[in-house]
Amino acid sequence: MRLVFSQHLNIFDSYSNYMKRLFTASLLFITVLNAAAQGYKVTLHTKSYTQGLAYLTYYYGANMNIQDSAIVSNKGIAVFKNIKPLPPGVYAIVFPGKNKLFDFFVDKQQVIDITADTTDLVNGPIVTGSKENDLFREYQKYIDKQGKLLNAEQQAYNTAKTKADSVMHEQYYQALNRDLTLYREDVISKHPETMLATLFESMRHPQVLNNSPATKADSAENYNYYKSHYWDGISFMDSRVIRTPFFLPKLEKYYREVLTPASDSIVKEADYMLLLARSDTGMYQFLLNWLTDEYINPKYMGQDAVFVHLFNKYHSKGLSTWLSEKQHTTISNRAYMLMSNLLGEKAADLKLIDSSGKAASLFGLPAKYTVVVFWDPTCGHCREEVPRLDSFYQHKWKQNGVKMFGVLTENDTPKWVEFIKDKNLKGWTHVYQTEKSRKDEVDNNRPGFRQLYDVTQTPTVYLLDSDKRIIAKKLSPDQVDNLLDVKMTTKTSTIK
Repeated sequence: MRLVFSQHLNIFDSYSNYMKRLFTASLLFITVLNAAAQGYKVTLHTKSYTQGLAYLTYYYGANMNIQDSAIVSNKGIAVFKNIKPLPPGVYAIVFPGKNKLFDFFVDKQQVIDITADTTDLVNGPIVTGSKENDLFREYQKYIDKQGKLLNAEQQAYNTAKTKADSVMHEQYYQALNRDLTLYREDVISKHPETMLATLFESMRHPQVLNNSPATKADSAENYNYYKSHYWDGISFMDSRVIRTPFFLPKLEKYYREVLTPASDSIVKEADYMLLLARSDTGMYQFLLNWLTDEYINPKYMGQDAVFVHLFNKYHSKGLSTWLSEKQHTTISNRAYMLMSNLLGEKAADLKLIDSSGKAASLFGLPAKYTVVVFWDPTCGHCREEVPRLDSFYQHKWKQNGVKMFGVLTENDTPKWVEFIKDKNLKGWTHVYQTEKSRKDEVDNNRPGFRQLYDVTQTPTVYLLDSDKRIIAKKLSPDQVDNLLDVKMTTKTSTIK
């Protein structure tokens, strides 16, 4: 377009020539507008390659994903284009050989030319056709210079021979760091709608009010301030931020370190974020996907309630239509395995047959606390852990009103009976399920103990209270013992 309108119209041209030029210019102008409206075109110019395949990639969470590929011509040109626009974010060109790349921004302007010298990626790449990248280029020049100064001060601090020198270089370093922060804040203030501002916002963390809290109240005030300002500047209605390398670490830190690990707190935050993100499809999908992945196999006991909540409120209501049928099946199956064994909920009753051939039920076993053990004598880990559980029971737990309810997970009853006798597992209620009972469950579409108690491996150990509510699950013998110690101590203190 610049070439067309840079030509000067000669006032002595004939009217027909004038109309021809005007018509041609109009066609070119319309063509450019249509190209921009219809999709993207990223043209790479590089003298370093005259063949091979180059890639257009983008950041998404923790990964670099391939958006497009193009063959480099013998003139060192590769063109990436499509009629569908690129989602805004941070992109990168990967050269043939997949060993070098550089970042650039894509936002509303999507007809971009890139000239790159792979021998000088710091100073070499020149991106034209995008004001976003002009701003980014200025920042890259600044950070290159500032980074060298920061590194020099860091090195000087590390090699300082006197305390005075150490203090001096630390002060210089802090001053340079403040200059860097001010530069970023200035960009955010002057260019708030740009990708660079979005990038800086995703990198920013709030400062605490008091660096040396003296009381619990000070610490609580620090925490509340930090938490309430953690997402300042980040909009959950702007999916550009998810295509940067900084948003996912910020999200992970918030849920793993900033929030309390209680499932209720996490559910409240997750619902609020997803509500804000509903008007931005990209952000909504990213958040729901990440939250589902994070809590389908949680790091802390009890957080599986978060996953069940996500299933009930979003996935089961058809609010994750972008997922495949296989993904939906995996999510559904996992949710149904967890629904009946959440912490605080009453455990499902188990009506099985004991080792003497009589009917026995979990709810028919009165106890202050019940340790439920799903195990199998052919399981190597069970052969080690079950005797340890019994040792705790015989020497400590039994005297405190604890009962043992052991469930055979397989059908090898002779080996089961033999192991019980060999290890002298007395005082337990040992039960198993008959083939007829198992078949009745399948025929009548009733959940079995594996689903009711999420038994995917053995041994699986639960601790129940006197009302058969689930206190804890998936425990080791030592964890059961420690938890019972806490429960017994707390109850004794309360009575006193």
